[in-house]
Amino acid sequence: MFCIYVVEDDKNIREIETYALKNSGYSVEDFECAATFYEALDKKIPDLILLDIMLPDDDGLSMVEKLKARANLKSIPIILVTAKTTELDKVKGLDMGADDYISKPFGVMELISRVKAVLRRTADKKEDKILSIGNIFLDDEKHAVYVEDVPCELTFKEYELLKLLMQNEGVVTSREKILEKVWGTDFEGESRTLDMHIKTVRRKLKEEGSRIKTVRNVGYIME
Repeated sequence: MFCIYVVEDDKNIREIETYALKNSGYSVEDFECAATFYEALDKKIPDLILLDIMLPDDDGLSMVEKLKARANLKSIPIILVTAKTTELDKVKGLDMGADDYISKPFGVMELISRVKAVLRRTADKKEDKILSIGNIFLDDEKHAVYVEDVPCELTFKEYELLKLLMQNEGVVTSREKILEKVWGTDFEGESRTLDMHIKTVRRKLKEEGSRIKTVRNVGYIME
């Protein structure tokens, strides 16, 4: 189930948006200001953000800019909801990274249609190229890893090892499978090499490295 964050200070509009999205099968959390929205982002990253362009404590356009500047948030699709009608405002939002916009007043059917279209488009585009666990963010298109928005330099094998563990989040990956997928062999003599790489990856991930757990006599799991 897709999770959508609705950020809208107008209570009536917020309730309409939330009700319509929930009725369409989405999980929804709503916020009346930017402050509570930012707090929620630290706990859970949504699949889409429906963002009012004018909030009491922040500007929607500057919020888009802030979100796109953070490595672990920049891939979240954003639909701007605006009462502004000038073409310039809409172009500004799209140029800053918003995926679509909807102008007030709008119909519920239009809202749901736009949400479905953006989710479909971005889901097809993302596939498994973007992975995130906690404060670890892996962008497979750029072959880059970030920890708390700071680039983490990994060797090719370290990167492939981390990616495999992240792709299997919450599932134990056996030593044999890791050796086969990352090293192209199931030769047990490479086990020491695997252990050394795990130790190095943990160190490079700093505090987040504790997410990689050893399952004795089996393999490793990332939680």
